[in-house]
Amino acid sequence: MEANVVVEGGSANSRLALVKDSIVKIRSKVAEFPGKMKKVAEDDPRRIVHSFKVGLAITLVSLFYYFDPLYVGFGSSAMWAVLTVIVVIEFSVGATLGKGLNRGLATFLAGTLGFGAHHLANLPGQELQPILLGIFVFILAATVSFIRFFPRMKVRYDYGLLIFMLTFCLISVSGYRDEEVLEMAHKRVSTILIGGFTAIFVCIFICPVWAGEDLHNLAANNLEKLASFLEGFGDEYFQKTSEPESNKASLQVHKSILNSKQSEESLVNFARWEPPHGRFRFRHPWKQYLKIGSLTRQCAYRIEALNGCLNSDVQASPETCGNFREAFIKASSETGKAVKGLASAMRTMTLPSADCPQTAKSKNAADNLKSLLRTGLCEGIDIVEILEVATVASLLLDILSCTEKISESIHELASLAHFKRLEPDEKDGNPDLDKQKQVRQSSNSIASNHHHHIIIIE
Repeated sequence: MEANVVVEGGSANSRLALVKDSIVKIRSKVAEFPGKMKKVAEDDPRRIVHSFKVGLAITLVSLFYYFDPLYVGFGSSAMWAVLTVIVVIEFSVGATLGKGLNRGLATFLAGTLGFGAHHLANLPGQELQPILLGIFVFILAATVSFIRFFPRMKVRYDYGLLIFMLTFCLISVSGYRDEEVLEMAHKRVSTILIGGFTAIFVCIFICPVWAGEDLHNLAANNLEKLASFLEGFGDEYFQKTSEPESNKASLQVHKSILNSKQSEESLVNFARWEPPHGRFRFRHPWKQYLKIGSLTRQCAYRIEALNGCLNSDVQASPETCGNFREAFIKASSETGKAVKGLASAMRTMTLPSADCPQTAKSKNAADNLKSLLRTGLCEGIDIVEILEVATVASLLLDILSCTEKISESIHELASLAHFKRLEPDEKDGNPDLDKQKQVRQSSNSIASNHHHHIIIIE
């Protein structure tokens, strides 16, 4: 009996301790929540504005329920306006326009076809009406579902196709029991269009967020991250910097580029829906950003491999590194400066200059590096150390070649988008613009080195 009492007491204590732990965890999570909200707002203050815009848009369309004159005109169909705002309004103008136009056009076409299908099904009589309606629904649903598999339709019009199928089925099927099909279709289409236009109006005219600008800034930021790594790699590799921890942190910024493909594709799709705005004209070459992004990721993958050399278990001796110190540092730093010039030209949307001394210097450093590998400096050095040095050199040369391709793609974008050309006096008057001399010569100075590099170790 006493044993049972002890067991029950221990079980009660354990349950009490579990409840206390749960309460402590809940309190800690509640205490952390304001900090998380603050961080989300600080990361992008536009999120706060977007939240108020959503609230404003929903409040505006809710007036159809609050005022009798509006409610009498639309009845319970007014709720479709509220639902449309909730599902259509997005963070950027392009995303909202894409969804809004898809939903509006799909609703109008589906409503028209639904009414037409109901009218045709009534012609043979009441007995055949459900059979014909079922056939119409089957044919349209099967056809639209198959069209959604086309890549182009999937990317841009998938939401519209889904709404088209949904609206057609709602009108044609519900019309079988409701004789007021035309009135029902009219109210539903009207309220959906009102909700869509309200969301688009609020998104465009109240602190708009343009997907095109975000895409353009993303491309420039990614190039700056590459430049930051390349400028700091030489010192970090030879342990020359006096602040290794802060420098190592700057050498990790390129990792976000490796997973940027999905973001770039989404932004390009949204930007294509947007009207001309700011520096972006009608029919801006948005697809060119995908090419630049792809080349930037290729360079980032090579940089990730180069970053692995910093943490490699096999390291060359200080004597071996000393023979290549100057060539390594020169090649990485000058290439980084050239990439920074490309990023500056992208950000300011100015035509890159034809002169690029940094790229010419990086090309000379690469030539010197290859010459050093072919000389007798490698004699008497352990084969493992030679392979380590050769790997770093090969990656630097590949990055240099990749930089050339990025330069060419940016020049192509500048030509298609009609970037402004800087006058000579403008360049002389603004020292910051001198960085843009680091661009064009990348196509001319290293054109002969665009193939794979073969390093011969004698």
